[in-house]
Amino acid sequence: MTKKVLLLALLSCAVFSLWGRPRQEAESNELLVYSVVNEDETRALTELFTRQTGIKVEYFRAATGELVNRVIAEKNAPQADILLGGAESLHISAARAGALDAYTSRAVQVPDYTRAADGTWTGFCVLTLGIGVNETRFAEKFPGKALPRTWDDLADPAFRGEIVFTDPVASATGYLFLQSQLQGRGEAQGWDYFRRLTPLAAQLPSSGSAPPRLIGSGEYSICVAYVHAMQLYAAQGFPVRIIIPPKTAGEVDAVSIIKGGPNSANARRFVDFMLSLEAQELFTSLSYTIPVNPGVARLSGSISVDTIDFLEYDSEKAGAERDAVHARWRNEIK
Repeated sequence: MTKKVLLLALLSCAVFSLWGRPRQEAESNELLVYSVVNEDETRALTELFTRQTGIKVEYFRAATGELVNRVIAEKNAPQADILLGGAESLHISAARAGALDAYTSRAVQVPDYTRAADGTWTGFCVLTLGIGVNETRFAEKFPGKALPRTWDDLADPAFRGEIVFTDPVASATGYLFLQSQLQGRGEAQGWDYFRRLTPLAAQLPSSGSAPPRLIGSGEYSICVAYVHAMQLYAAQGFPVRIIIPPKTAGEVDAVSIIKGGPNSANARRFVDFMLSLEAQELFTSLSYTIPVNPGVARLSGSISVDTIDFLEYDSEKAGAERDAVHARWRNEIK
């Protein structure tokens, strides 16, 4: 019996030592990514990263709100290394919760506004909100009516059941839309705007890619979405008209390193990669976003930021009050 106990103890030690190794091995050849970026773009980026570095990437894709909440909930036992995508304000929320690590990439010189001063997030492209209209359906539903050109135009009761925008609790796109109206109008008038607008909405999907798809396919007439997401459908020949209202909001799409993740060195390499010419060219060609790397040429037909009337948007404020704004939305709007 004594020999059997000793043998079992030795076997247990051997198994323990085998399980103790993967963390070090993973540091050299694995990366775990939570991705907000859509499936095709995530796959293309991670495959390019693997080809360049030999590092194997596993990713889980979901809506921004879900993944930011997951990163915060897991901060005492992180399950991933990278949070890829989502507006900077949501990365700020995760940083304030102590869930992100600091890293300032020196891979390329980028404008100061595209990354956090403390290194907790790094922007890789610029995002802009706009209004999308399926011109064919709009003409059928509203013959002779002018297209909506301002945010106030959207709240026309005639558009009931023909508008789609995302749920601001689940989606970075929706939260940017909500915050931009609160900041641009003042809180009282901003909340009143959504009390008038939300009952007109046919859907409030959780994913930012859904509204452009729904108007591109002709299921609805009007959406609020990121301009680049709508440009994808316009470029493919769908009858999508893109309108950028005055005082629209813009943020950067960001990548962050999850604090305490199992592969921190590889996570830093991935942030460098996301700023590289190759990654930026690939992502721009797939997404129509505006790259932060100054060496990447803008796609033909894409909109220049120089032509846009931007709201003076406070992303730090948006990040700091995210939970309170979400709670008020649930209680008063939906």
